[in-house]
Amino acid sequence: MSRYSIFSLVRNALSYNQDWSEAWRSPEPQPTYDVVIIGGGGHGLATAYYLAKEHGINNVAVLEKGWLGGGNTGRNTTIIRSNYLWDESAHLYEKSLKLYEGLSRDINYNIMLSQRGVLNLAHTLGDMRELSRRVNAIRLNGIDSEILTPAEVKAMVPLLNISPEARYPVLGASLQRRGGVARHDAVAWGLARAADGLGVDIIQNCEVTGIKREGGRVTGVETNRGDIAAPKIGICVARHSSQLAAMAGLRLPIESHPLQALVSEPLKPVLDCVVMSNQVHVYVSQSDRGELVMGAGIDRYVGYSQRGGLAVLSETIAAALELFPVFSRVRLLRHWAGTVDTCPDASPIVAKMPVDGLYLNGGWGTGGFKATPGSGWVFAHTIAQDRPHALNAPFSLERFSTGTLVDEHGAAAVAH
Repeated sequence: MSRYSIFSLVRNALSYNQDWSEAWRSPEPQPTYDVVIIGGGGHGLATAYYLAKEHGINNVAVLEKGWLGGGNTGRNTTIIRSNYLWDESAHLYEKSLKLYEGLSRDINYNIMLSQRGVLNLAHTLGDMRELSRRVNAIRLNGIDSEILTPAEVKAMVPLLNISPEARYPVLGASLQRRGGVARHDAVAWGLARAADGLGVDIIQNCEVTGIKREGGRVTGVETNRGDIAAPKIGICVARHSSQLAAMAGLRLPIESHPLQALVSEPLKPVLDCVVMSNQVHVYVSQSDRGELVMGAGIDRYVGYSQRGGLAVLSETIAAALELFPVFSRVRLLRHWAGTVDTCPDASPIVAKMPVDGLYLNGGWGTGGFKATPGSGWVFAHTIAQDRPHALNAPFSLERFSTGTLVDEHGAAAVAH
């Protein structure tokens, strides 16, 4: 893998940019690997990268049924933060945020990280009490968080309507200054390039159609490009976690829901932070291309649709206009939906499965992108060591039978 630098930029400019090498190879599947990762999105690629980098396991295949990063990784709204209430969530997301802060340098690829701050608005006295509780809990975990007055919120976001006559008056907000956004495609491409440079095979257009078992453990996978043998298999597939687990005879406590988002026409810079509101139920940021990015919670019905209901879209736009009336003059450019896997407690499953050699990383709900490097880091440890890391030990499958849930429903800002 050639290293990107100012020198490589000049050198390729002199050859009219004709000599750039491919970012990653397109190898044919081998008959056997030490580890097979199902899913070529952010979590699967991060897992493969950290398996090679941290544990020296580079005989790894990442199998993607479509194109790399073409699932939820390419459909999310790019927000990263670690301001979670419960200790278990806060520690895992803070690990991820710290990895994000050094990821561009680590993988030699600009992920366009912008730590512009994440605001969570409060509209009632109950909201303010909840924010105070959450900020104190976050600080006890060593994570930055602070409470702003309405005047401080207005100074930070001049376009925000904080009038006492507003339908949802702003009484204050919490702020995590280290939160922000990153380019979702760049995260996937950078991790793919880095993993490929360490010897990982990234195989696109390779759909897994079955998981082979023998004597209570996995022995490989069946794909549309032939069978592949592997003693360890990691599942990292949003939307299809239940289906793949069923191939190994497992039934998961997971539901799949459409999750919608939308972007406006490009604008000049008007919003230099992320604004979230649980009461109004919307979040708004501005992308590097100038588009306003908006989204809210999941559709209430279960299904694999990637369109979502029009009512949710209308509610999201109406909520955004309550906070930013000036945005009523902005045109909608496009909208879409991804399909997210959600657990009953709105926290993920990152653990060994009852079938030996099978591991699952799923059920992230709306929190997947912000956890990408941290999720891959702990999942790689779990696969390599055949035991969970302390950070992901609370997110086992067994918690649903023991009752030790990590109940983030409504505890950490919008939707998750």
